[in-house]
Amino acid sequence: MQHEQIRSIVIVGGGTAGWIASAALSKFLPKTIRITLVESEAIGTVGVGEATIPQIRRLNASLGLDEDAFIRATQASFKLGVEFVNWGRVGDRYIHTFGDPGINLANLHFHHYWLRARAEGSTASLWDYSLHHKVAYANKFGRLDRVGNSSMTGLAYAFHFDAGLYAAFLRKFAEAGGVTRIEGKIEKVSLNSETGFVESISLDRGDVIAGDLFIDCSGFRGMLIGEALGVGYQDWSKWLPCNRALAVACERVEPLLPYTRATARDAGWQWRIPLQHRTGNGHVFCDSFLSEEAAQRTLVENLDGAMIGELRPLRFTTGRREKFWHKNCVSIGLASGFLEPLESTSIHLIQSNISRLIELFPTRAFERTAIAEYNRRVGHEFELIRDFLILHYHQTSREDSEFWRYCANMDIPDSLSAKMELFCGNGLLHKDAEDLFRESSWVQVMVGQELEPAGYHAMADRLSAEQLTSFLKDVRRLIDRAEASLPGHSEFIEAHCRSDRL
Repeated sequence: MQHEQIRSIVIVGGGTAGWIASAALSKFLPKTIRITLVESEAIGTVGVGEATIPQIRRLNASLGLDEDAFIRATQASFKLGVEFVNWGRVGDRYIHTFGDPGINLANLHFHHYWLRARAEGSTASLWDYSLHHKVAYANKFGRLDRVGNSSMTGLAYAFHFDAGLYAAFLRKFAEAGGVTRIEGKIEKVSLNSETGFVESISLDRGDVIAGDLFIDCSGFRGMLIGEALGVGYQDWSKWLPCNRALAVACERVEPLLPYTRATARDAGWQWRIPLQHRTGNGHVFCDSFLSEEAAQRTLVENLDGAMIGELRPLRFTTGRREKFWHKNCVSIGLASGFLEPLESTSIHLIQSNISRLIELFPTRAFERTAIAEYNRRVGHEFELIRDFLILHYHQTSREDSEFWRYCANMDIPDSLSAKMELFCGNGLLHKDAEDLFRESSWVQVMVGQELEPAGYHAMADRLSAEQLTSFLKDVRRLIDRAEASLPGHSEFIEAHCRSDRL
């Protein structure tokens, strides 16, 4: 028997999560499905995530958005990676770039050739062979798909943008695609007495909005998934102990850097995100090791421009829902879980989960197998990202504060421990199909924080010493030539996508 199709979707909450969901669903689902978004202007959004990863370009492209128009509308700048300062040791710095260092050769990742060269006396850094590293520190940018006619890929990039402006940009897109927005605060969630499904929500102004499928984008509160349906939350703070943040903007300063900066502090870290019109800043910390007053003082003293507006406090518990999809409710964004913004994964998880929802889109029967598969895949991705974030904290030699001593000595998940031990042998890494982060991402963070393997893969010895030297020189020559051809970051924006708001 053919099950009846979904006829209506109700999205609870706006912000980045709600409007990404609205935009994507209105783009890819049939127009016969009615989509309603309920939000209240009286309820603020978190809005601390202004840095992204390259997957956002897929979202924008799939929606048919013009990239330069998007950049102008959101006052965005370009991002080539994240610079980590003081994470391995005080004074250290490296960039986790979006590109692969060097060139993979004969089915072997480049870092094995670098490791062999190091074993034979080379003092070159892994980042000496990174196009993204050289371009980032030269404060340059350009849309470069490939380096000349070589096999070296060009620049992979993402954006820094104003999250509020991005939500507004997507709102226009979604409303043009047929989404109905209703202003109001939710006063009641009604459940079916037999099935336990969400039947409707009631607003403060008297509206009752019914639907077949409900999407909870209500933020940390989890109004539907948590409060109404009682789905629990897995607390991961024993591995990721930071639970507070302070955010504030400051005036833009030159140069306009094409990368995010994450500077480790005594009990957490500070972000710096440069936009066209201002710089976003924040201090993520653990209140078991640092008071809010001390955290505020550290943040304000380390701004590189005059402060704009007031400090915004945020409390959170790193972790995830026990179920992301329960009955006829799917949680998206902060309602589904929170992984701190260290590697800018929040917006990716929104788009990733909406993509999975579309792929596994139910009928009104709400097939249990599809729901189980969704929960399995989303949960696995959360765990893989969790492990990557834990790596940054745990792989440290810092002993200058109680917080860093805790991180260095804490027990870590077996999945991360096995990955680190495998790499320590001869540089091997197992790539999970659901892992957001590439092998080179893991390599850059491990090496950047002094987890270097004892050896390298035997396949690297297929090159003679002369061939290896020539190969590495060729890589650096290609990088130098490509970097020299690119304009400055600010220069590129001025020529192609300067915000009209400026």
